[in-house]
Amino acid sequence: MFMNPSQLRKLMKEIRTETLNANKVVIELEDKNIVIENANVLISNFQGQKSYTIIPGVEKTEFKVSEEDAALVAEKTGKSIEEAKRALAETNNDIALAIKKLSEN
Repeated sequence: MFMNPSQLRKLMKEIRTETLNANKVVIELEDKNIVIENANVLISNFQGQKSYTIIPGVEKTEFKVSEEDAALVAEKTGKSIEEAKRALAETNNDIALAIKKLSEN
């Protein structure tokens, strides 16, 4: 669809934008969270529809640890559930690697 410059200027005037400085933006997925710290969030509002654009600062991924996996690692290593959860988080939920890591200590 082609727009002439005056149509484009008119359309751009209708778009309202706002910028937020966010300390943290968290995107929760089924198996992990994506955490973006010190992000700028651009909010565009056009005809009642909002869209969000995240301009990242520092991004990191946090894997969610299931209770079943933690219990298995704790059982196999004789360590506490908390130690098992920590090992799973450090190994991105790799059960075999978490068991190996805890067995070495």
